Amino acid sequence: MTKTIFMIHGMWCGPWCWENYRTVLEARGYRCLTPTLRYHDVDPQAPPDPRLGTTGLLDYVADLEQELRQLDSPPIIIGHSLGGMLAQILAARGLAQATVLLTPAAPAGILAFTPSVLKSFWHVQSHWGFWRKPMVPSFADAAYAVLHLLEPEEQRAAYARMVPESGRVAAQLGYWFLTSEPASRVDEKNLTCPLLVVAGKLDRITPASVVRRIARKYQPGATYREFDNQAHWVLGQPGWREVADYVADWLDDRTSSNT
Repeated sequence: MTKTIFMIHGMWCGPWCWENYRTVLEARGYRCLTPTLRYHDVDPQAPPDPRLGTTGLLDYVADLEQELRQLDSPPIIIGHSLGGMLAQILAARGLAQATVLLTPAAPAGILAFTPSVLKSFWHVQSHWGFWRKPMVPSFADAAYAVLHLLEPEEQRAAYARMVPESGRVAAQLGYWFLTSEPASRVDEKNLTCPLLVVAGKLDRITPASVVRRIARKYQPGATYREFDNQAHWVLGQPGWREVADYVADWLDDRTSSNT
């Protein structure tokens, strides 16, 4: 198996979110590539690109697919949150040798509405036309939904690096049932590479109950691992190293078995 890892960040983020995992994985001999989603390479304090709001899920997929097809062979793909949703689509197109989904967003067919999910997005969705505008959570919403295991000063530091996200993408993920051809649809028969699905029992924005259903969608080929002490921000909250080491061990097992 290839030792190249293609790491896809989630909503409101950028390649910076992979700093901890890159340290762990590069120490194991992996080459880590960290692309930036369209219109996310911006100063967090600057106004968002107005085109971001109407950028769709499949626009992100097209950009990432172009980058993947420039590689010599399909890499390992790791995606977090929204990046986990994008990873599912790309893997189902045969672009991954193995895939890791970290607290991933759910594809079409899996309803992800729970009280904590609704609370996480309530203020974002309360603005009419959010589905065609750039959107960013308030600090209080980000702290509740994503960063609640961090200390207050760590929450502020992470929030200061967040950038706006596409309202259209948020609508496509949450309201896939309003269209006959959901952008987030994934045919599980086409996702045939080894797959690891990671959930956090304390996750509020992609609850473990939802992530379990994602793993079941891809059985019997999916490995599911739920961490009792983890929430959504498995990339940098207390205990992140345990998750990163588990991912690295899982990849090492598959790399060694294919050499």
